[in-house]
Amino acid sequence: MSEGTSTSAAVGTWTIDPSHQSFEFVARHLMAKVRGRFQQVRGEARIAEVPEQSTVEIEIEAASVTTNEPTRDGHLRSPDFFDVERFPTIGFRSTGVRPAGPDAWKLDGELTIRGISRPVTLDLGFLGAATDPYGNTKLGFSASAEVNRLDWDLKWNAPLETGGFLLANKVRLEIEAELNRK
Repeated sequence: MSEGTSTSAAVGTWTIDPSHQSFEFVARHLMAKVRGRFQQVRGEARIAEVPEQSTVEIEIEAASVTTNEPTRDGHLRSPDFFDVERFPTIGFRSTGVRPAGPDAWKLDGELTIRGISRPVTLDLGFLGAATDPYGNTKLGFSASAEVNRLDWDLKWNAPLETGGFLLANKVRLEIEAELNRK
């Protein structure tokens, strides 16, 4: 939250609204970008009086990945990628929050994929607080980061006849979420 914005209305525990969230990744495939999405996400944010003391925990069902292409989705669920039979969840646990400008923050944390935890810093934007037509207060957040999939042992690739590989190693993570007061 920006300086001068009261955080007192947001202080407390909030959960991700499953019907108003988008946890996506964007990866270069050959020459195009492919977008994937995780459909089953749970998470909780504890917003502190001092925003830098806030915490976030997220759990994603790895098998809920979809790219709207069934063959590719099956491959992503296989041991070549997420190996959902052995590693059914992907997790994120924050380790710190720091200001990065008006309504902008850096959210440091540990991202766990395939049982491997690595540090990740998300660019976090606070989109505001609003009351829906039913009288419920909602908070909005947006976050993004670029990661190297090899850091989580997501190594599958295919060489191209013209040189290079089918998949890029850099993957962009993009998150949009509304939170409900718990």
